[in-house]
Amino acid sequence: MDFRESEDHRLVREAVRDLCRRFDDDYWAGCERTHTFPWAFYDAMAAGGWIGIAIPEEYGGGGQGIEAASIVLEEVAASGACMNGASAVHMSIFGMHPVVLYGSDELRRRYLPRIATGDLHVAFGVTEPDAGLDTTAITTRAVRDGDVYRVTGRKVWTSKALESERVLLLVRTTPVSECATRTDGLSLLMADLRDPAVTITPIPKMGRNAVASCEVAYDGLEVSVDDLVGVEGNGFRQLLDGLNAERVLIAAEALGTGRAALRRAVAYAKERRVFGRSIGANQAVAHPLAEAHARLHAAELVIREAAWTLDRGEPAGEAANTAKFVAAEAGFFAADVAVQTHGGFGYAEEYHVERYFRESRLQRLAPLPQAMVLNYLAQSVLGLERSY
Repeated sequence: MDFRESEDHRLVREAVRDLCRRFDDDYWAGCERTHTFPWAFYDAMAAGGWIGIAIPEEYGGGGQGIEAASIVLEEVAASGACMNGASAVHMSIFGMHPVVLYGSDELRRRYLPRIATGDLHVAFGVTEPDAGLDTTAITTRAVRDGDVYRVTGRKVWTSKALESERVLLLVRTTPVSECATRTDGLSLLMADLRDPAVTITPIPKMGRNAVASCEVAYDGLEVSVDDLVGVEGNGFRQLLDGLNAERVLIAAEALGTGRAALRRAVAYAKERRVFGRSIGANQAVAHPLAEAHARLHAAELVIREAAWTLDRGEPAGEAANTAKFVAAEAGFFAADVAVQTHGGFGYAEEYHVERYFRESRLQRLAPLPQAMVLNYLAQSVLGLERSY
């Protein structure tokens, strides 16, 4: 077993790291404070070809797999951009996986090249106020009317809705009462977000404020049947093929956020002197930092395993979910330790670790909370009875 990083992946890591150096902590703090989307960063990532790294080469992308994409997002987060930077590009990098796998040739040609260049911003609309994690309970309805679907309903936590032209939207095309199972009758549409029938309202939230999370209402939105992804009624199954990949990418972002926090905390522990010596000389400070390092290292190993497994087309449910759980916990632990290491200054915006802390908390909630990961491992890996 060879744990050395490949030359291609090393070059990816170094190139993204060099690009991110142009956008320091003050840049990200400013975007966060003013709730401003990081356009300069996004444009630089697009110009570097990183937005399209996981899109097939025939559609203008880099044709790389999950491992390369995870390295990109890890380095973005580790630069101090954390979730503000990662979320700005995450959806474009791999959110279109269902379109890649199931979209018609015409649909792929229409959208994927524009996504690869960064010209087309896309969002993802699944979660609803009254459905939450029970995706089969969504009520946003799309009714076929000739050559169009008419969409009515409401979604929440749609990131980048304000900046995006299109949304990959999960809708119910057949009522549950007419379906053999609750997972039937759901479909994916590439819907227009800039239509007058769409109302977008940002949700005030604790962190990651450079990238808005929005409530989106659809009031009779017309979507062409040509914008149906795959087969009508099979949207839930099409989504599942991308879920393990998303867990790995979120894990990589958690790892990067934790590394950003640990880097600042270690530097402060070396520089801050009390009672004639650096505070890092005290085990009460040093040991939590060492533990944070160990946790992040363990998270990296399981992320690499999960990405390796996915890129080879092997079953990756256990590895992907474990990576998400371990990395989210490790990143949050590192950010919490960073705040504690700074003492009172850890609560001040000037030192940036309070921002890392707020953003690291998100990864324990999204794209699914830690308890749901444990439910999966308990049921699907350990064979325990379903608890919900």
